Amino acid sequence: MTTGMTFQLPAIDARALGKTAVLMGGSSAEREISLMSGTGVLAALQAEGVDAHAFDPAQRDLSDLKREGFARVFIALHGRHGEDGTVQGALELMGLPYTGSGVMASAIAMDKTMTKRAWLAEQLPTPRWVWLSAQDQSRERLRTVPDELGLPLIVKPPREGSSIGITKVMGYSNMADAVQLATGHDADVLCEQFIDGDEVTCPVIGHGATAQALPVVRIVAPEGKYDYQNKYFTDDTSYLCPSGLPPDEEREIQRLVVAAYRALGCRGWGRADLMIRASDRQPFLLEMNTSPGMTGHSLVPMSARAAGISYQQLCLYLLSTAALDGTA
Repeated sequence: MTTGMTFQLPAIDARALGKTAVLMGGSSAEREISLMSGTGVLAALQAEGVDAHAFDPAQRDLSDLKREGFARVFIALHGRHGEDGTVQGALELMGLPYTGSGVMASAIAMDKTMTKRAWLAEQLPTPRWVWLSAQDQSRERLRTVPDELGLPLIVKPPREGSSIGITKVMGYSNMADAVQLATGHDADVLCEQFIDGDEVTCPVIGHGATAQALPVVRIVAPEGKYDYQNKYFTDDTSYLCPSGLPPDEEREIQRLVVAAYRALGCRGWGRADLMIRASDRQPFLLEMNTSPGMTGHSLVPMSARAAGISYQQLCLYLLSTAALDGTA
């Protein structure tokens, strides 16, 4: 599907979806963003006539979901314990259908190193990387990483989102500080080849053969710094949708993103982040978000809007796709 086309969603009876919990908040480093996403989703579902209620698993026991008669769950949690397969596994045990990817796909996508290994096995393009275990972070080892990947390079914790703990390393002397910042969030560290070019993101909705890409969003951040602050709390970043990319380039990104989504076994929805190398316009997959943000600054609603889908329609559609592993 290319930008400018409208996306036809099925008619959904909101009342037939039953009592719905919107999981938000949680205990991860992305709690603040999750509360923003969940508040928006909750209001949208209620406006569509869904019997929806807020539920913060950091403040309540998940077993209350079953005890209080919830029929399905919209996961608006981000990061650990919300996006990494743990809450998905708990909901599986309770037999409560939930939005987004299942246990395995969530766990793999949360770990950027495992994601890259899966994509590499499918011959999908992703920047070269070096994985440093907790036992492999000596100063001598850190000095070799720029030799392997070149400079600048990216250092990040492999299991955090929202650009938390990421450093763009410009020289050998910056490696130790970058690794120290990353290990404040994760024991091991992912070092990644830096791709100089356009940053884009592309959502996917659906499952398996029916998965389809929404329009690509091009991100233009101040000084190229698309960090936590610029993602959520400033208006300095420009988001272009339509992306302004040549149509064939946009179609190739959409094709690549759907292939990446299917390779991980994702379902429901997701959003892939990519870089397009300026020198030859080659796209590289960076990561797959299986519980993307739904805030006022978030990119899935923006892309959906370009495809003719309102925020409320998107939330209702995603809730209707709630499923358990093996039944999607």
